[in-house]
Amino acid sequence: MTSSPTPRTTIGLFGGTFDPVHIGHLRIALELKQHLRLDEMRLIPCHIPPHRRATVASAAQRAAMLDLALEQCHELVVDELELRNPEPSYSVHTLSELRLQLGEEVSLCLAMGMDSLVSFTTWYRWREVLKLAHIVVAARPGWPLPTQGEMAEYLGQRRGVPADLKSLSRGKIVIQELTLLPISSTGIRAQLARGESAQYLLPDPVWRYIAEHQLYSSQPKK
Repeated sequence: MTSSPTPRTTIGLFGGTFDPVHIGHLRIALELKQHLRLDEMRLIPCHIPPHRRATVASAAQRAAMLDLALEQCHELVVDELELRNPEPSYSVHTLSELRLQLGEEVSLCLAMGMDSLVSFTTWYRWREVLKLAHIVVAARPGWPLPTQGEMAEYLGQRRGVPADLKSLSRGKIVIQELTLLPISSTGIRAQLARGESAQYLLPDPVWRYIAEHQLYSSQPKK
């Protein structure tokens, strides 16, 4: 009688500018970890976003807000790998560095939304990503998958199931339906710039930090 192989360690990687981090980010990260039974979920703040304008809050401020957000949540951790890199934060570079750190047997699971999956073929060296990690997609129930074009073909070849995350170290795209909160950092920044309150859209310690440092406000600092 042969024994079943030991499930490999699974590490979720949830990147973003987190400018600012809000409860929508945190719920996605936590629910992906729980639904997919990941051993760890790392939130990785981007240093220099390659495909959008510069962040409003500094790298140090965004890291501080993430630390405050996770003070009472031991299931999520902050990884400042990209903040220590002076170059633009491309996912393929981050995954390569994590492979060097963690070895070849760990299952790396790069989290993204359905909008990112749809545009995935425009990413820098996108075909190399699944050579380094899995992709896990947080999708709203009933959200349509790509049905034509290069991404649809790629998804058809690479579509996996949650069990693949334990049996393989990389190479699959797993879709996980979640009830996503309609909150965005862009919307929060716009509210604050108008002088409106964003309380309850962010963890309380993050809200207090933003107020204390007058972040995202159109009013000059005193």
